[in-house]
Amino acid sequence: MSGARLALSPPLRKFPLMQPDVVEVSIKSLMPTANGCAVFLGNDAKTFVIYVDPSVGSAISMTMNGVKKERPLTHDLIGHIFLGFGISLERVIINDVSDGTYFARVILHMQNELGRKFLELDARPSDSIVLALQQKRPIFVSRQVFETVEDMTEILERVLKQQKEDQKGEEEQ
Repeated sequence: MSGARLALSPPLRKFPLMQPDVVEVSIKSLMPTANGCAVFLGNDAKTFVIYVDPSVGSAISMTMNGVKKERPLTHDLIGHIFLGFGISLERVIINDVSDGTYFARVILHMQNELGRKFLELDARPSDSIVLALQQKRPIFVSRQVFETVEDMTEILERVLKQQKEDQKGEEEQ
């Protein structure tokens, strides 16, 4: 497995299973950019942006809009594998940011006749977001990351307002 890391509980060093030092967020908007998509994540207190590649942006958009696909995409396959092995996605935690690159952990739960396990996997936030949306599971951000990132609430509100005005102007023509 190149680059993939699997950790069984513990070493949930930074994020124990019930870590209170996280903030729940949701997707506030998804916008195309020249190189992919901007995913605006946040809550009532703050909004921040993560840039994702076009294919994952498309997967996020299709999942948000309930688009039916002819064939399963990679994230669909992962969900099917989870189902087949009796694994459930508990939550996603965006746990770090360094030089504009975000890092995330997916927390999985598995329970069978052999016992109960929690797994913590290193993952790209973009992939983690798609999985959380598909599985209808929460997305969290570490408080440290949340306090570090630039608040984009005002910018998002301006862009959305401009889009509404542009759309209204097109409808009037």
